[in-house]
Amino acid sequence: MTTTPWWRGAVVYQVYPRSMMDANNDGIGDIPGIISKLDYLESLGVDAIWVSPFFKSPMKDFGYDISDYRAIDPIFGSLADFDELIEKAHARGIKIIIDQVLSHTSDMHGWFQESRESRDNDKADWYVWADPKPDGTPPNNWLAIFGGSAWEWEPRRCQYYLHNFLKTQPDLNYHCAAVQQQILDEVEFWLKRGVDGLRLDAIIFCFHDKLLRDNPAKPEAERRGRGFREDNPYAFQRHVYDCDRPENLQFLESLRALMDRYPGTVTLGEIASEDSLKTMAEYTAGNSRLHMAYSFELLVDQLSGSYIRETVETLEQKLLEGWPCWSIGNHDVVRVMSRWGGKDQSPQLAKTLNAMLLSLRGSVCSYQGEELGLTEVDIPFEQLQDPYGITFWPRFKGRDGCRTPMPWNHADQHAGFSQTSGWLPVAAEHKAAAVSLQDDNRDSVLNAYRTFMHWRKQQPALRLGDIKFVADAEDYLVFTREYQGEKLLCAFNFSAQPVAIPLNTDYTLIAVDGHGCCTANTSGQQLDIPAYSAFIARVQ
Repeated sequence: MTTTPWWRGAVVYQVYPRSMMDANNDGIGDIPGIISKLDYLESLGVDAIWVSPFFKSPMKDFGYDISDYRAIDPIFGSLADFDELIEKAHARGIKIIIDQVLSHTSDMHGWFQESRESRDNDKADWYVWADPKPDGTPPNNWLAIFGGSAWEWEPRRCQYYLHNFLKTQPDLNYHCAAVQQQILDEVEFWLKRGVDGLRLDAIIFCFHDKLLRDNPAKPEAERRGRGFREDNPYAFQRHVYDCDRPENLQFLESLRALMDRYPGTVTLGEIASEDSLKTMAEYTAGNSRLHMAYSFELLVDQLSGSYIRETVETLEQKLLEGWPCWSIGNHDVVRVMSRWGGKDQSPQLAKTLNAMLLSLRGSVCSYQGEELGLTEVDIPFEQLQDPYGITFWPRFKGRDGCRTPMPWNHADQHAGFSQTSGWLPVAAEHKAAAVSLQDDNRDSVLNAYRTFMHWRKQQPALRLGDIKFVADAEDYLVFTREYQGEKLLCAFNFSAQPVAIPLNTDYTLIAVDGHGCCTANTSGQQLDIPAYSAFIARVQ
């Protein structure tokens, strides 16, 4: 008898530590703050929490620039706090997944500090160094996502070093075998402490082209952003030499071999390549690479049932042995209720979007605050923290608007997040959506989320079943989920008007209780669904 791995069909709740809960009242969320909210997370019914970086860091990119892979930054707490988080989460049946930023470090990391000093020290080839062209310019045309050239001059070595993000985030040289082994050792440190999985940030950036060939230009008509805007010069190139190199796959197999020594652990890779769905399939192929991968393909600006169908079907065709993971929001993009909700931003739509995400085939990453229907916060330039937004202001306002503190108590000056001003401001509109107001409101977004989540746990068809699309348009989506003879019809109306959806076949539908979704009317081959509603029924 084979046992289904816990992560298949799991819901992973992303915690952004700086903004979850501030336990020591310094304005920054911390690990003790997360511990204090474990009962809340348990009430949501999530299977795991993914904790964004809490490692020692100068915080130039808020923890995604690590200066010590094995140390907790003091602003977040201590290793003892982290051990307590694992123990208390596990006691509640909640798994812990941690971010691992393996492609680059901070320029304050001891490895880089040594590597930059000379061309012949023990760490000389641990980072990507290259000589300038004869005229002194960088070795090729590669660009950094956060703006400008991907190369920074280092006078100590009279060479350039590669950085795909900020210049304070130098790229490790994975062509060096010692680097690969050291990174595996850093990962194992956390596996030994009992973590249940790794979310792998920017995992396509581990290897670069050894020949440092120029990236080809991309025609304007083909420029699109996934994790960056179309007007960012980064979108002007085809990124075929600076990331997503074939050697990545071999390293992933080494990583998987390590993970397999810790049964029950899982890897979840972040994929944002030229063809993310194809790369997801490659990175999860067989049983020897990543367990799961997710992309930015549903983190787009416009809501469209047709686009969701096309994206999911395309991945289903390519994925074969792999397992999908879907998200509609995270710490890098405008909150989904502002991207997809338009000016209305109806709480009813928030309920429907959550139900839709939780009904897709695969596992789910649900971003902190989506269970409340939070919207993007408009932060003035003088209060911005994100270097990405500061660089590209005003066309792109950065990622701070989706990272503001969680609103726990509407009556508290700082929304119950802290007793002092937070590292980012608490939005007034978020106080109106605070947990304290939604907790006891049967019709709230929060309680709709809880209801659906707990019902979903009892539905193998939703967690593990096949998916087949029935109908779609810009403003609605219908599909079936089927597992071991049980079949559910799932329909979602994203518009502010009732819709009549042609099904093109006669279904015998049996009402299902417990999910909290609406009751629809059926007549022949048509399904009539109210505005901003989700409908789920059993197919006989």
